[in-house]
Amino acid sequence: MRVVVGLLLLLLGLCGSGAQGEAGGLGEVAEINQNTDPKHAAEESTKQITDQTTSDIWTELRALRDMVVELLQRENSVQATELVSLESRLTSSESKTSDLEKENAEKPKVAFYTALTDAGFVGPYNTDITLKYSKVFTNIGNAYNPSTGFFTAPVKGVYNLQLTVMGYHTGTTAVDVYKNNQRIMHNWEHNNNVVPEYFTNSLVLELTAGDEIHLVLPSGYSIYDSSDNYSTFSGSLLFTL
Repeated sequence: MRVVVGLLLLLLGLCGSGAQGEAGGLGEVAEINQNTDPKHAAEESTKQITDQTTSDIWTELRALRDMVVELLQRENSVQATELVSLESRLTSSESKTSDLEKENAEKPKVAFYTALTDAGFVGPYNTDITLKYSKVFTNIGNAYNPSTGFFTAPVKGVYNLQLTVMGYHTGTTAVDVYKNNQRIMHNWEHNNNVVPEYFTNSLVLELTAGDEIHLVLPSGYSIYDSSDNYSTFSGSLLFTL
């Protein structure tokens, strides 16, 4: 682009100088025409040829100048088209980004993390009981209810659920996982020592909106927790369906 502009400026300068040369040449031709001395005939003829040649050169230079101007105009037109295309792509990209942000904002967010109790031993009992994890640390979406111990799926999707259970001193520890009213997992650990025993497990479940998950302590078993939060229950929505 800079080379073309430089060439155009050079041509304009040359055309200006040529115009002055042409003016001077015409004046000299007029003087020669007035001089009818035969000894100047050859010089007059040569001068006329030179003037004609110079005139042709400047005509070609002006044509070249016009061509450069046209090329510049075409280049500007191409650049303008490219700018319009770039603006269109940027607008499309901004629109897609906006749609993605809107989709993320509208996507339900579900995550909870709880611990059982500070009371120490829970059980054993003569009947099954629903475990109510009363210490709620995270409950995004409010899908877990500490008053009932139930997690209720707010939307249809795939959920990841985890549980960790501690047993302490001699005895047997167990926890069952229920979906609605159906037991879908049984976990247990027998401890013959006075050292803590743990087990942990996780599930990936497809749930429909309204499905409920809760944990049950079977009759005859016990579980232990304290302010150190040994026994926990947590989960999150992986994606909707």
